[in-house]
Amino acid sequence: MAKQSRLDRLHEMRRQAAEPGGPKRTADQHAKGKLLARERLEILLDEGSFEEIDRFVTHRSTDFGLADQRPLGDGVVTGSGRIEGRPVYVFSQDFTVFGGSLAEGHARKICKIMDLALKTGCPVIGLNASGGARIQEGVVSLGGYADIFLRNTLCSGVIPQISVVLGPCAGGAVYSPAITDFVLMTRGTSYMFVTGPNVVKTVTHEEIDFEGLGGAQVHAEKSGVAHMVGENDADTLLLTRRLFGFLPQNNLDDPPRRPLNDPSDRADIELDSLIPTDPHKPYDIKDVITRVVDNGEFLESQPDHAGNIVVGFARLAGRPVGIVANQPAVLAGVLDIASSAKGARFVRTCDCFNIPLVVFEDVPGFLPGVAQEHGGIIKHGAKLLYAFCEATVPKVTVITRKAYGGAYDVMNSKHVRGDYNVAWPTAEIAVMGPKGAAEIIFRQQISAAKDPAAEVERLADDYREKFANPYIAAQYGYLDDVIEPHETRPRLIHALELLQTKKDSNPPKKHGNIPL
Repeated sequence: MAKQSRLDRLHEMRRQAAEPGGPKRTADQHAKGKLLARERLEILLDEGSFEEIDRFVTHRSTDFGLADQRPLGDGVVTGSGRIEGRPVYVFSQDFTVFGGSLAEGHARKICKIMDLALKTGCPVIGLNASGGARIQEGVVSLGGYADIFLRNTLCSGVIPQISVVLGPCAGGAVYSPAITDFVLMTRGTSYMFVTGPNVVKTVTHEEIDFEGLGGAQVHAEKSGVAHMVGENDADTLLLTRRLFGFLPQNNLDDPPRRPLNDPSDRADIELDSLIPTDPHKPYDIKDVITRVVDNGEFLESQPDHAGNIVVGFARLAGRPVGIVANQPAVLAGVLDIASSAKGARFVRTCDCFNIPLVVFEDVPGFLPGVAQEHGGIIKHGAKLLYAFCEATVPKVTVITRKAYGGAYDVMNSKHVRGDYNVAWPTAEIAVMGPKGAAEIIFRQQISAAKDPAAEVERLADDYREKFANPYIAAQYGYLDDVIEPHETRPRLIHALELLQTKKDSNPPKKHGNIPL
């Protein structure tokens, strides 16, 4: 065969691989407002950086008419590229080929790049759009899923894994994203569910559509499966790039620093008057966060789920940090089942990848109630406690107002290896709120009073005067200092600079037994 004809054949096969679903399916995808698999990679990755692997792989099935349908790539585009110059392995499922369904060849391609990522210490980003297992291949496709699940688990805590859901993600397809570190979805066009609406109707007789069962807003708000949501494919992919910028290459690397363009000694006088004088009045903790971090930039994770705790990424002096903050504007910042699980997961993710933790604390305790107790608030609250106790990254805490009861311990107190713990003068550190404490301590005195209600208020004021300040905790060394609010940014930056060389470890073990 002549040299030119060999090149012509290569060019033709590359052309076929570039549009394996054909023009009609391509047009259908665009008509739904969705991008093609390769178009998505063009947005996600630095221009011209993508290097494809296994573009000529095809399936080996012959049953159910598949012998005559062997599109190149087998429904997934795999390879490597760069984001802001940093290497990353990627796969992008192609819904125009067998609905993006996973089969033997498809799974082998994904497994190959995951193996390479683990060997080289590079993150993996998966762009998911799949109808699930390819039914025509039977158990082989199920085995392919299990091969991926195993690699997700082995990679967990070693290299960052991000799942971007840009279409349907059904059946076994949902469990790979669930194991990864972050899940991003697109509003209106991406869905995740174990069983679809038709099966739900058959089994439980419940009528529901795709969006109501497993749409982006459902998983962002109710289930907590989705960490971030974009408005369309491009928006979600750009959000993924932004998230990637806070994560290291692997568990042995530090997260990427950026040039400092916000003075480290910047003081924000507005913080001095941000806390209301009325201890029952709420305020938005995000106002504190954005005034302290570099340029006010804060990438929140799970913003619509368990809003009584706020978690996300920011930078201090150019260095990525994980923010964990009680939110007084939602349920007074109380800890409950959902917020405890949300916080615990985020703390452990940061600890996996050497991202220092910055805690802003204003917590009145754990949410009381039968539903919470029967739902396992003891077990779920222990997750957050366990996560902070276990974490060995630099951990700093600022108590802005309330720090009551066991929640004071949980929120990275000095007792659970907090490295730098400070409080604002508005801090209140006590076993419980003044009124509840007075009613217990002075029960007999109150019952004997002529005006019990007035006596409660008087005794509560006395208790508040004694404990509604940070100085007793500071006397014991449980706080390293009491600082003026406007000092918060420079003090945190200084502490984190000193803690860069921190070495801490846990006792040798196979793994801990976190209360799941």
